[in-house]
Amino acid sequence: MHILVEIFTNIPIVIVMLFFVGSMIYCFKTYTKITKNLNFIFGFLSNFNKNDLNFRFKEIDEWMSSNPYVMTCWSDFKNTLVFSESIALKSQNNDLTYKDVSTTVQNIQTTVDPSYFFNEDSLVTSKFNNKFLQSVSTILTGCGPLFTFLNIAIAFGKIDLTSQEATINSMSGLMASMQIAALVSVIAVGSSLIFIIFERIAFNFLCKIPLERVEITLSKLFDNISSEKFLLELLKETKLQNNSISNLITAMPNNVKTAFNSGITTNLVPYLENLIFGLNQLNKNIKENFKNRGNSDDVDSLF
Repeated sequence: MHILVEIFTNIPIVIVMLFFVGSMIYCFKTYTKITKNLNFIFGFLSNFNKNDLNFRFKEIDEWMSSNPYVMTCWSDFKNTLVFSESIALKSQNNDLTYKDVSTTVQNIQTTVDPSYFFNEDSLVTSKFNNKFLQSVSTILTGCGPLFTFLNIAIAFGKIDLTSQEATINSMSGLMASMQIAALVSVIAVGSSLIFIIFERIAFNFLCKIPLERVEITLSKLFDNISSEKFLLELLKETKLQNNSISNLITAMPNNVKTAFNSGITTNLVPYLENLIFGLNQLNKNIKENFKNRGNSDDVDSLF
């Protein structure tokens, strides 16, 4: 019991233990806070699906832009989005119809994989002092030799060789100090190993798994399409439209000729036929009138 009291009241051992416990508490609290934020983001994104994202994009944009935890990543990611653009076409009845620019881009897509922006660096390690946590094990390991040799140096400084009795007593104290010095190294190295194991397990369950759920949800919402592929689709659509316009221009003279001939045949010819028939009837009536009066020579000379 006396030895245990002496061990846990030794200043180097107390320093190592306090640093170890403080680091464990800081690690757990930090990872718990990250888990809470990631689960909050995942819960919000789970309310959306790819089919209605075109209509609800403003809602998700406002929420992500106002969330300080993810607003920077979202701002960079939003610049890579490709929306399903449409053009307005007017029909013969002056009715507006809308046609998609590309037949393959029917929803919101991204030219860069979401994991490039929403990853471990941007959503986890950048939110706390990651360098400190990675250095804890090194600091604990370094504290072992530091306090060990410090205890040894202090113990050697207390050796008294003035008398046989003093020498025996000082050697007893030296051996006790050597034991404490060895325990400091053991506790420091053991604490370092325990912290490494705890930190890796906590990081996997509290950070990595929630982060993967967020990444998978974003990947499901925004299909990944390369910018080269999208430009190729636009080029195909442009070629199709140019081909349609070229065919229309080529067929326009024949269509105009056909329409003109059809117009003459259906409208002008019957009108002229009716006009000639009317003139013939008028001529016949005039001849009969003048014939009855006996003055038909002048009229006959006119027609």
